[in-house]
Amino acid sequence: MYVRGTDVQVKSGKMQELIKAFDDSVVPAQNAQKGYQDSYLMTDASSGKAIAISLWETEADMLASESDGGYLQEILAK
Repeated sequence: MYVRGTDVQVKSGKMQELIKAFDDSVVPAQNAQKGYQDSYLMTDASSGKAIAISLWETEADMLASESDGGYLQEILAK
């Protein structure tokens, strides 16, 4: 199993938008990726910090997901 962690600083009052985008866009897009196993979003609304963790079957799957059409960058840009 391989793990990718991403830390995010969220603008004040925008944490719920991040959670909704994660649930509605990020997770479904990851589900379509080869080797994806699960993901978690941990948030701290008081500090505006969040950590997204995704689990992958192999390192190759994880690395391919980073460059496979840029799905994650496209979603985060929204």
